[in-house]
Amino acid sequence: MARLIRPLRKCLQFSSSSSSFSSHKSLTTQLHLQNPIVFPPENHYVFCKTLRHYIADMRRSAFEGNILRLLRNEIRYELDRSPPSQPVTKFGAFTVDERPGEQWIRLEREYEEREKIKIEATMFDQSIPAPKSGGSSSGKDVLLHITTIVHITKGGGSDVLKIICSAWPDSIEIDRLFLRGGEIMPAQPYAGPDFKELDDDLQNSLYEYLEARGVDDQLAVFLHEYMKNKDKTEFIRWMETIKAFIEMK
Repeated sequence: MARLIRPLRKCLQFSSSSSSFSSHKSLTTQLHLQNPIVFPPENHYVFCKTLRHYIADMRRSAFEGNILRLLRNEIRYELDRSPPSQPVTKFGAFTVDERPGEQWIRLEREYEEREKIKIEATMFDQSIPAPKSGGSSSGKDVLLHITTIVHITKGGGSDVLKIICSAWPDSIEIDRLFLRGGEIMPAQPYAGPDFKELDDDLQNSLYEYLEARGVDDQLAVFLHEYMKNKDKTEFIRWMETIKAFIEMK
């Protein structure tokens, strides 16, 4: 046994304190009991290297085990508190593609057999303070924002009318619109003025144009409810993928 202890003390550079020596001695004894092999002094380097790898593996296993424990607890908490519901696939005349694992969804429909309407909506991408009574606002209460891009094509043509909107909790606001041709686009195409710079009557007419195609305040309400559910779904999916990777051998 003494032949084993002397090389160990040399390779591990034990501290002179009795507590450090006691800790390492206990580990050495434990290893010897598990693998009762006594190495000759000339082979102590091989044993020390094996011991270091063993200790590193134990530490890595403990570290990964802690991450897995925290991930499992978080997943269980989210599922127990308010589990996500199955995403809907229809909203009015629109079909809804949830785009699992991505930060956006797609809605599509046809309008009067001549137009195809495609809507791309992000998950929550910004927020502003919610107005309070008296005009004041508080950073604790916010209005979440969803960027919504409406694509309208006609008769199978290659031109696309793109309308960039903001979906707030109960309203749709048009930010900008422009026509994108099917040919090669200029490097910096002119995308029109800011929507609010347009004549008021023109603004109202463009809102009516969208509302006739189902892009209205009810859509904004739907998108916010949908994204709340998707936000939770994607969070749980993300944790599951991280957990699966760490568990992989």
